[in-house]
Amino acid sequence: MMDDAILPVPTPLLTPGQLLARGVARHLRGHDFVSVVELVPAPGLRVDVMALGPKGEVWIVECKSSVADYRADAKWQGYLPWCDRFFWAVGPAFPTDLLPEGSGLMIADSYDAEIVAMGDATPLAPPRRKAMIQAIARHAAVRAQAARDPGFVLPFGG
Repeated sequence: MMDDAILPVPTPLLTPGQLLARGVARHLRGHDFVSVVELVPAPGLRVDVMALGPKGEVWIVECKSSVADYRADAKWQGYLPWCDRFFWAVGPAFPTDLLPEGSGLMIADSYDAEIVAMGDATPLAPPRRKAMIQAIARHAAVRAQAARDPGFVLPFGG
């Protein structure tokens, strides 16, 4: 019977930015950071990668797959109040001289990344840090539950 067979789960095709995010997340895990993707720290903002370090550090990594993608991003400065460090993650062919001074930089592909520049540290205030750690935890828990039970829909749109 097929009921007991384990069927492969098809993996969705990832966009170039999502592939960079995957490489970034893999690299950060090697530094004992855990990460989530597409977290919304405030209305109108959606972070590509939000990472939480072993000492409670909060890093944001914006993944840019092309110069056009970078130039179209008009809201990246709105991410700065929500992290201790901000990074750009770009592919090896990206002209990094376009990126603003003081930002962190990672060169990434779909399998790994390398931190090229740390960028400026701007420590979060304790209440904001607590809120971000809680947001990361809730976001991760929601994603984990969705992976465990993909057909579940909240009643009443909640």
